[in-house]
Amino acid sequence: MIDINRIRENPEGVKEALKKKLWDTDFSELLSWDKEKKELIQVVEGNKAEMNRLSASVPQAKKNGEDVTKIFAKVKEIAAENAEKDKHLQELQTKIDAFLAELPNIPDDDLVGGGKENNKVIRQVNPKPEFKFKLKDHVELAESLGLVDYERGAKIAGRGAWIYTNLGAQLEWALLNYFIQTHLKDGYTFILPPHLLNEKSGYGAGQFPKFKEDVFWLEGLEPKRFLLPTAETALVNYYRDEILSEDDLPKKFFAYTPCYRREAGAYRAEERGMIRGYQFDKVEMVQYTKPEDSDAAFEELVAKAEGLVKGLGLHYQVSKLAAGDISHSMARTYDIEVYLPSLNIYKEVSSASNARDYQARRTMCRYRDKATGKTRYVHTLNASGLATSRIFPAILEQFQQEDGSVLIPEVLQPFIGGLKVLKPIK
Repeated sequence: MIDINRIRENPEGVKEALKKKLWDTDFSELLSWDKEKKELIQVVEGNKAEMNRLSASVPQAKKNGEDVTKIFAKVKEIAAENAEKDKHLQELQTKIDAFLAELPNIPDDDLVGGGKENNKVIRQVNPKPEFKFKLKDHVELAESLGLVDYERGAKIAGRGAWIYTNLGAQLEWALLNYFIQTHLKDGYTFILPPHLLNEKSGYGAGQFPKFKEDVFWLEGLEPKRFLLPTAETALVNYYRDEILSEDDLPKKFFAYTPCYRREAGAYRAEERGMIRGYQFDKVEMVQYTKPEDSDAAFEELVAKAEGLVKGLGLHYQVSKLAAGDISHSMARTYDIEVYLPSLNIYKEVSSASNARDYQARRTMCRYRDKATGKTRYVHTLNASGLATSRIFPAILEQFQQEDGSVLIPEVLQPFIGGLKVLKPIK
Protein backbone atom coordinates (compact mmCIF):
# COMPACT_ATOMS: atom_id res chain seq x y z
CA MET A 1 0.00 0.00 0.00
CA ILE A 2 1.25 3.46 -0.86
CA ASP A 3 1.92 5.83 2.05
CA ILE A 4 -0.90 8.39 1.87
CA ASN A 5 1.58 11.07 2.97
CA ARG A 6 3.31 10.75 -0.42
CA ILE A 7 0.01 11.46 -2.13
CA ARG A 8 -0.79 14.38 0.20
CA GLU A 9 2.63 15.96 -0.39
CA ASN A 10 2.90 15.39 -4.14
CA PRO A 11 -0.27 14.03 -5.78
CA GLU A 12 0.83 14.95 -9.29
CA GLY A 13 4.23 13.31 -8.79
CA VAL A 14 2.63 10.07 -7.62
CA LYS A 15 0.13 10.22 -10.48
CA GLU A 16 2.94 10.58 -13.04
CA ALA A 17 4.91 7.75 -11.43
CA LEU A 18 1.91 5.42 -11.61
CA LYS A 19 1.40 6.32 -15.26
CA LYS A 20 4.73 4.61 -15.90
CA LYS A 21 2.94 1.48 -14.64
CA LEU A 22 0.14 2.17 -17.15
CA TRP A 23 -2.13 3.12 -14.24
CA ASP A 24 -4.06 6.38 -14.53
CA THR A 25 -5.81 7.70 -11.44
CA ASP A 26 -7.35 10.87 -10.04
CA PHE A 27 -6.56 11.65 -6.40
CA SER A 28 -9.04 14.53 -6.01
CA GLU A 29 -11.75 12.38 -4.40
CA LEU A 30 -9.25 10.65 -2.10
CA LEU A 31 -7.79 13.99 -0.99
CA SER A 32 -11.28 15.36 -0.43
CA TRP A 33 -12.13 12.43 1.86
CA ASP A 34 -8.80 12.85 3.60
CA LYS A 35 -9.39 16.56 4.19
CA GLU A 36 -12.91 15.93 5.49
CA LYS A 37 -11.55 13.23 7.79
CA LYS A 38 -8.92 15.60 9.26
CA GLU A 39 -11.49 18.33 9.84
CA LEU A 40 -13.91 15.87 11.40
CA ILE A 41 -11.22 14.51 13.75
CA GLN A 42 -10.56 18.08 14.94
CA VAL A 43 -14.28 18.55 15.66
CA VAL A 44 -14.48 15.22 17.49
CA GLU A 45 -11.38 15.99 19.56
CA GLY A 46 -12.74 19.46 20.34
CA ASN A 47 -16.03 17.93 21.45
CA LYS A 48 -14.20 15.46 23.68
CA ALA A 49 -12.26 18.31 25.27
CA GLU A 50 -15.52 20.17 25.89
CA MET A 51 -17.12 17.06 27.40
CA ASN A 52 -14.13 16.66 29.71
CA ARG A 53 -14.34 20.33 30.69
CA LEU A 54 -18.04 20.06 31.42
CA SER A 55 -17.62 16.82 33.39
CA ALA A 56 -14.81 18.37 35.42
CA SER A 57 -17.07 21.31 36.30
CA VAL A 58 -19.73 19.13 37.94
CA PRO A 59 -18.13 18.81 41.42
CA GLN A 60 -17.69 22.56 41.76
CA ALA A 61 -21.21 23.21 40.46
CA LYS A 62 -22.63 20.82 43.04
CA LYS A 63 -20.55 22.47 45.73
CA ASN A 64 -22.01 25.82 44.71
CA GLY A 65 -25.49 24.37 44.91
CA GLU A 66 -26.08 24.73 41.18
CA ASP A 67 -28.41 22.53 39.13
CA VAL A 68 -26.11 20.14 37.20
CA THR A 69 -28.83 18.55 35.05
CA LYS A 70 -28.11 21.04 32.25
CA ILE A 71 -24.44 20.07 32.31
CA PHE A 72 -25.28 16.35 32.04
CA ALA A 73 -27.75 17.10 29.26
CA LYS A 74 -25.09 19.03 27.33
CA VAL A 75 -22.55 16.24 27.78
CA LYS A 76 -25.13 13.74 26.51
CA GLU A 77 -25.91 15.95 23.52
CA ILE A 78 -22.23 16.28 22.60
CA ALA A 79 -21.69 12.51 23.05
CA ALA A 80 -24.57 11.80 20.65
CA GLU A 81 -23.08 14.24 18.13
CA ASN A 82 -19.67 12.56 18.41
CA ALA A 83 -21.23 9.11 17.93
CA GLU A 84 -22.60 10.27 14.58
CA LYS A 85 -19.30 11.86 13.63
CA ASP A 86 -17.37 8.70 14.61
CA LYS A 87 -19.66 6.67 12.36
CA HIS A 88 -18.97 9.06 9.49
CA LEU A 89 -15.24 8.88 10.24
CA GLN A 90 -15.36 5.09 9.91
CA GLU A 91 -17.17 5.43 6.57
CA LEU A 92 -14.54 7.88 5.32
CA GLN A 93 -11.70 5.61 6.48
CA THR A 94 -13.29 2.63 4.71
CA LYS A 95 -13.44 4.59 1.44
CA ILE A 96 -9.86 5.81 1.85
CA ASP A 97 -8.57 2.30 2.61
CA ALA A 98 -10.44 0.81 -0.37
CA PHE A 99 -9.00 3.46 -2.70
CA LEU A 100 -5.44 2.92 -1.46
CA ALA A 101 -5.81 -0.90 -1.59
CA GLU A 102 -6.43 -0.76 -5.34
CA LEU A 103 -3.33 1.29 -6.15
CA PRO A 104 -0.19 -0.47 -7.44
CA ASN A 105 3.20 0.14 -5.93
CA ILE A 106 5.14 3.20 -7.09
CA PRO A 107 7.93 2.11 -9.47
CA ASP A 108 11.50 3.11 -8.69
CA ASP A 109 12.62 6.36 -10.29
CA ASP A 110 15.16 4.75 -12.63
CA LEU A 111 12.56 2.54 -14.37
CA VAL A 112 11.30 3.47 -17.82
CA GLY A 113 7.55 3.48 -18.38
CA GLY A 114 5.49 1.26 -20.62
CA GLY A 115 5.11 -2.48 -21.01
CA LYS A 116 7.34 -5.40 -21.92
CA GLU A 117 8.35 -3.77 -25.18
CA ASN A 118 10.50 -1.44 -23.06
CA ASN A 119 12.25 -4.16 -21.05
CA LYS A 120 16.03 -3.98 -21.33
CA VAL A 121 18.40 -6.95 -21.54
CA ILE A 122 21.27 -6.22 -19.14
CA ARG A 123 23.46 -9.24 -19.85
CA GLN A 124 23.58 -12.67 -21.45
CA VAL A 125 25.50 -15.44 -19.72
CA ASN A 126 27.02 -18.78 -20.81
CA PRO A 127 27.51 -19.54 -24.52
CA LYS A 128 24.39 -19.76 -26.65
CA PRO A 129 24.12 -23.38 -27.78
CA GLU A 130 24.55 -24.17 -31.47
CA PHE A 131 23.39 -27.38 -33.15
CA LYS A 132 24.43 -29.11 -36.36
CA PHE A 133 21.42 -31.40 -36.40
CA LYS A 134 17.65 -30.97 -36.52
CA LEU A 135 16.43 -29.80 -33.13
CA LYS A 136 13.69 -31.46 -31.13
CA ASP A 137 11.50 -29.41 -28.80
CA HIS A 138 11.14 -30.27 -25.12
CA VAL A 139 7.76 -31.96 -25.58
CA GLU A 140 9.14 -34.44 -28.12
CA LEU A 141 12.27 -35.00 -26.03
CA ALA A 142 10.34 -35.52 -22.78
CA GLU A 143 8.12 -38.12 -24.44
CA SER A 144 10.91 -39.95 -26.26
CA LEU A 145 12.99 -40.09 -23.06
CA GLY A 146 10.02 -41.30 -21.00
CA LEU A 147 10.18 -38.32 -18.65
CA VAL A 148 6.72 -36.80 -18.93
CA ASP A 149 3.29 -38.21 -19.76
CA TYR A 150 1.26 -35.36 -21.22
CA GLU A 151 -1.57 -37.50 -22.56
CA ARG A 152 -2.43 -39.17 -19.25
CA GLY A 153 -1.88 -35.89 -17.39
CA ALA A 154 -4.58 -34.31 -19.54
CA LYS A 155 -6.77 -37.38 -19.11
CA ILE A 156 -6.82 -37.30 -15.32
CA ALA A 157 -6.62 -33.52 -14.76
CA GLY A 158 -7.48 -31.75 -18.03
CA ARG A 159 -5.55 -29.36 -20.26
CA GLY A 160 -2.59 -27.61 -18.63
CA ALA A 161 -1.50 -30.67 -16.59
CA TRP A 162 1.27 -33.24 -16.96
CA ILE A 163 2.78 -36.18 -15.10
CA TYR A 164 6.49 -36.59 -14.37
CA THR A 165 7.35 -40.27 -14.72
CA ASN A 166 10.34 -42.37 -13.68
CA LEU A 167 13.55 -40.45 -14.52
CA GLY A 168 11.44 -37.36 -15.23
CA ALA A 169 10.22 -37.35 -11.65
CA GLN A 170 13.77 -37.97 -10.44
CA LEU A 171 15.12 -35.11 -12.57
CA GLU A 172 12.44 -32.77 -11.21
CA TRP A 173 13.35 -33.78 -7.65
CA ALA A 174 17.06 -33.42 -8.44
CA LEU A 175 16.45 -29.82 -9.49
CA LEU A 176 14.58 -29.09 -6.26
CA ASN A 177 17.33 -30.70 -4.18
CA TYR A 178 19.97 -28.64 -5.97
CA PHE A 179 18.06 -25.43 -5.26
CA ILE A 180 17.40 -26.35 -1.62
CA GLN A 181 20.99 -27.38 -0.90
CA THR A 182 22.27 -24.09 -2.36
CA HIS A 183 19.90 -21.93 -0.29
CA LEU A 184 20.73 -23.81 2.90
CA LYS A 185 24.44 -23.33 2.22
CA ASP A 186 23.80 -19.59 1.81
CA GLY A 187 22.15 -19.35 5.23
CA TYR A 188 18.50 -19.11 4.26
CA THR A 189 15.86 -20.69 6.52
CA PHE A 190 13.82 -23.49 4.94
CA ILE A 191 10.02 -23.14 5.23
CA LEU A 192 7.25 -25.51 4.14
CA PRO A 193 4.15 -23.29 4.31
CA PRO A 194 0.48 -24.29 4.04
CA HIS A 195 -0.99 -24.41 0.54
CA LEU A 196 -4.38 -23.09 1.67
CA LEU A 197 -4.26 -19.41 2.60
CA ASN A 198 -6.81 -17.00 4.01
CA GLU A 199 -7.97 -13.81 2.33
CA LYS A 200 -5.80 -11.59 4.54
CA SER A 201 -2.72 -13.28 3.07
CA GLY A 202 -3.75 -12.39 -0.47
CA TYR A 203 -4.40 -8.81 0.60
CA GLY A 204 -1.10 -8.58 2.48
CA ALA A 205 0.91 -9.74 -0.52
CA GLY A 206 -0.81 -7.12 -2.68
CA GLN A 207 -2.54 -9.68 -4.91
CA PHE A 208 -5.99 -8.76 -3.60
CA PRO A 209 -8.30 -7.06 -4.34
CA LYS A 210 -7.16 -6.56 -7.97
CA PHE A 211 -6.27 -10.20 -8.71
CA LYS A 212 -8.77 -11.87 -6.43
CA GLU A 213 -10.30 -13.86 -9.29
CA ASP A 214 -6.93 -15.12 -10.58
CA VAL A 215 -6.53 -17.72 -7.83
CA PHE A 216 -8.30 -21.00 -7.10
CA TRP A 217 -10.81 -20.51 -4.26
CA LEU A 218 -12.04 -23.39 -2.11
CA GLU A 219 -15.71 -23.16 -1.27
CA GLY A 220 -17.30 -24.48 1.91
CA LEU A 221 -14.45 -23.50 4.24
CA GLU A 222 -14.66 -20.88 6.97
CA PRO A 223 -12.81 -18.66 6.67
CA LYS A 224 -12.78 -18.86 2.88
CA ARG A 225 -9.38 -19.95 1.53
CA PHE A 226 -7.47 -20.14 -1.74
CA LEU A 227 -4.62 -22.24 -3.14
CA LEU A 228 -1.36 -20.33 -2.97
CA PRO A 229 -0.22 -19.00 -6.38
CA THR A 230 3.36 -18.68 -5.10
CA ALA A 231 5.07 -19.26 -1.76
CA GLU A 232 5.78 -15.51 -1.66
CA THR A 233 2.13 -15.01 -0.67
CA ALA A 234 2.66 -17.08 2.46
CA LEU A 235 6.17 -15.90 3.31
CA VAL A 236 5.48 -12.15 3.21
CA ASN A 237 2.62 -12.73 5.67
CA TYR A 238 4.78 -14.71 8.10
CA TYR A 239 5.29 -11.69 10.39
CA ARG A 240 1.94 -10.05 9.70
CA ASP A 241 0.86 -7.75 12.57
CA GLU A 242 4.21 -8.18 14.33
CA ILE A 243 6.98 -5.81 15.41
CA LEU A 244 10.46 -7.26 14.96
CA SER A 245 13.65 -6.20 16.67
CA GLU A 246 16.20 -4.41 14.51
CA ASP A 247 18.63 -7.18 15.48
CA ASP A 248 16.25 -9.71 13.86
CA LEU A 249 16.89 -8.26 10.41
CA PRO A 250 17.52 -9.31 7.78
CA LYS A 251 15.28 -12.38 7.72
CA LYS A 252 16.04 -14.73 4.82
CA PHE A 253 13.62 -17.52 3.95
CA PHE A 254 13.03 -19.95 1.14
CA ALA A 255 10.13 -22.32 0.60
CA TYR A 256 9.30 -25.20 -1.69
CA THR A 257 5.69 -25.51 -2.85
CA PRO A 258 3.65 -26.43 -5.86
CA CYS A 259 2.06 -23.24 -7.22
CA TYR A 260 -1.51 -23.07 -8.43
CA ARG A 261 -2.51 -20.52 -11.10
CA ARG A 262 -5.73 -20.02 -13.06
CA GLU A 263 -3.75 -18.64 -16.03
CA ALA A 264 -2.89 -21.92 -17.72
CA GLY A 265 -1.22 -22.19 -21.10
CA ALA A 266 -2.70 -21.16 -24.39
CA TYR A 267 -2.35 -23.09 -27.59
CA ARG A 268 0.61 -20.97 -28.75
CA ALA A 269 3.74 -22.93 -29.57
CA GLU A 270 5.72 -21.09 -26.89
CA GLU A 271 3.36 -22.33 -24.18
CA ARG A 272 3.25 -25.99 -25.16
CA GLY A 273 4.14 -28.76 -22.75
CA MET A 274 5.04 -27.52 -19.28
CA ILE A 275 5.90 -23.92 -20.17
CA ARG A 276 2.66 -22.73 -18.55
CA GLY A 277 0.22 -24.80 -16.54
CA TYR A 278 -2.25 -24.73 -13.68
CA GLN A 279 0.27 -26.32 -11.30
CA PHE A 280 4.05 -26.22 -11.21
CA ASP A 281 6.88 -26.59 -8.69
CA LYS A 282 8.85 -23.63 -7.42
CA VAL A 283 11.35 -22.73 -4.74
CA GLU A 284 10.82 -19.13 -3.61
CA MET A 285 13.15 -16.80 -1.69
CA VAL A 286 11.93 -13.92 0.48
CA GLN A 287 13.84 -11.36 2.53
CA TYR A 288 12.73 -8.91 5.23
CA THR A 289 15.20 -6.03 5.53
CA LYS A 290 15.66 -2.53 6.88
CA PRO A 291 14.87 0.10 4.21
CA GLU A 292 18.51 1.12 3.83
CA ASP A 293 19.53 -2.50 3.18
CA SER A 294 16.93 -3.46 0.58
CA ASP A 295 18.93 -2.41 -2.51
CA ALA A 296 21.80 -4.69 -1.49
CA ALA A 297 19.32 -7.47 -0.70
CA PHE A 298 17.84 -7.10 -4.19
CA GLU A 299 21.25 -7.52 -5.80
CA GLU A 300 21.85 -10.59 -3.61
CA LEU A 301 18.60 -12.22 -4.75
CA VAL A 302 19.35 -11.52 -8.41
CA ALA A 303 22.83 -13.03 -7.99
CA LYS A 304 21.44 -16.10 -6.22
CA ALA A 305 18.82 -16.78 -8.90
CA GLU A 306 21.42 -16.23 -11.61
CA GLY A 307 23.89 -18.49 -9.84
CA LEU A 308 21.47 -21.42 -9.94
CA VAL A 309 20.93 -21.10 -13.69
CA LYS A 310 24.62 -20.50 -14.32
CA GLY A 311 25.48 -23.57 -12.23
CA LEU A 312 23.31 -25.69 -14.50
CA GLY A 313 25.37 -24.49 -17.46
CA LEU A 314 22.33 -23.03 -19.23
CA HIS A 315 22.48 -20.03 -21.53
CA TYR A 316 20.29 -17.24 -20.13
CA GLN A 317 19.81 -13.50 -19.96
CA VAL A 318 18.88 -10.95 -17.30
CA SER A 319 16.32 -8.28 -18.14
CA LYS A 320 15.41 -5.11 -16.28
CA LEU A 321 11.66 -4.78 -16.55
CA ALA A 322 9.87 -1.60 -17.53
CA ALA A 323 7.51 -0.18 -14.92
CA GLY A 324 4.42 -1.40 -16.76
CA ASP A 325 5.63 -4.99 -16.87
CA ILE A 326 6.42 -5.45 -13.18
CA SER A 327 3.77 -6.88 -10.91
CA HIS A 328 1.19 -4.80 -9.08
CA SER A 329 2.91 -4.83 -5.69
CA MET A 330 6.53 -4.40 -6.80
CA ALA A 331 8.74 -1.31 -7.21
CA ARG A 332 11.38 -2.98 -9.40
CA THR A 333 11.98 -6.37 -11.02
CA TYR A 334 14.75 -8.16 -12.88
CA ASP A 335 13.82 -11.30 -14.79
CA ILE A 336 16.23 -14.19 -15.30
CA GLU A 337 15.21 -15.71 -18.65
CA VAL A 338 16.39 -19.05 -19.95
CA TYR A 339 16.89 -19.80 -23.65
CA LEU A 340 14.67 -22.31 -25.50
CA PRO A 341 16.48 -23.25 -28.74
CA SER A 342 13.48 -24.83 -30.50
CA LEU A 343 11.63 -21.51 -30.41
CA ASN A 344 14.67 -19.20 -30.33
CA ILE A 345 13.12 -17.29 -27.41
CA TYR A 346 13.86 -16.60 -23.75
CA LYS A 347 11.43 -17.53 -20.98
CA GLU A 348 11.41 -16.21 -17.41
CA VAL A 349 12.45 -18.70 -14.72
CA SER A 350 12.89 -16.19 -11.89
CA SER A 351 11.61 -12.70 -11.14
CA ALA A 352 13.64 -10.92 -8.49
CA SER A 353 11.60 -8.05 -7.07
CA ASN A 354 11.69 -5.36 -4.40
CA ALA A 355 8.32 -4.34 -2.92
CA ARG A 356 9.93 -1.65 -0.71
CA ASP A 357 7.43 -1.02 2.15
CA TYR A 358 4.30 -1.68 0.04
CA GLN A 359 3.58 -5.17 1.37
CA ALA A 360 4.72 -4.32 4.90
CA ARG A 361 2.14 -1.52 5.10
CA ARG A 362 -0.56 -4.00 4.14
CA THR A 363 0.63 -6.65 6.61
CA MET A 364 1.55 -4.12 9.34
CA CYS A 365 5.00 -5.69 9.63
CA ARG A 366 7.43 -3.35 11.35
CA TYR A 367 10.65 -3.34 13.35
CA ARG A 368 11.77 -1.20 16.27
CA ASP A 369 14.66 1.12 15.50
CA LYS A 370 17.27 0.78 18.26
CA ALA A 371 18.47 4.38 17.97
CA THR A 372 15.06 6.07 18.15
CA GLY A 373 12.84 3.42 19.73
CA LYS A 374 10.30 4.12 16.99
CA THR A 375 8.78 1.53 14.70
CA ARG A 376 9.53 1.50 10.96
CA TYR A 377 8.11 -0.59 8.17
CA VAL A 378 10.37 -3.36 6.88
CA HIS A 379 11.09 -3.82 3.19
CA THR A 380 10.16 -7.15 1.59
CA LEU A 381 11.82 -8.72 -1.43
CA ASN A 382 11.35 -11.98 -3.29
CA ALA A 383 12.84 -14.06 -6.08
CA SER A 384 12.17 -17.47 -7.55
CA GLY A 385 14.99 -19.78 -6.77
CA LEU A 386 13.86 -21.39 -9.09
CA ALA A 387 10.69 -22.46 -10.89
CA THR A 388 11.25 -25.85 -12.53
CA SER A 389 8.62 -25.89 -15.29
CA ARG A 390 10.83 -23.89 -17.66
CA ILE A 391 14.23 -24.98 -16.36
CA PHE A 392 13.30 -28.61 -17.10
CA PRO A 393 12.48 -27.89 -20.80
CA ALA A 394 15.57 -25.72 -21.16
CA ILE A 395 17.81 -28.54 -19.92
CA LEU A 396 16.26 -30.96 -22.42
CA GLU A 397 16.57 -28.55 -25.33
CA GLN A 398 19.97 -26.99 -24.63
CA PHE A 399 21.70 -30.28 -23.73
CA GLN A 400 20.13 -32.51 -26.38
CA GLN A 401 22.43 -34.65 -28.50
CA GLU A 402 22.14 -35.79 -32.11
CA ASP A 403 21.20 -39.33 -31.07
CA GLY A 404 18.19 -38.03 -29.09
CA SER A 405 19.87 -38.32 -25.68
CA VAL A 406 20.23 -35.44 -23.20
CA LEU A 407 23.22 -34.67 -21.00
CA ILE A 408 22.42 -34.14 -17.32
CA PRO A 409 24.07 -31.05 -15.77
CA GLU A 410 26.91 -32.04 -13.48
CA VAL A 411 25.39 -30.30 -10.42
CA LEU A 412 22.29 -32.52 -10.70
CA GLN A 413 24.07 -35.84 -11.10
CA PRO A 414 24.58 -36.49 -7.34
CA PHE A 415 20.80 -36.14 -6.85
CA ILE A 416 19.91 -38.60 -9.60
CA GLY A 417 22.12 -41.54 -8.69
CA GLY A 418 25.17 -40.33 -10.60
CA LEU A 419 23.37 -40.63 -13.95
CA LYS A 420 25.04 -38.52 -16.63
CA VAL A 421 22.89 -39.09 -19.72
CA LEU A 422 19.17 -39.53 -20.38
CA LYS A 423 18.65 -41.96 -23.26
CA PRO A 424 15.60 -42.43 -25.49
CA ILE A 425 13.26 -45.30 -24.63
CA LYS A 426 11.41 -45.10 -27.94
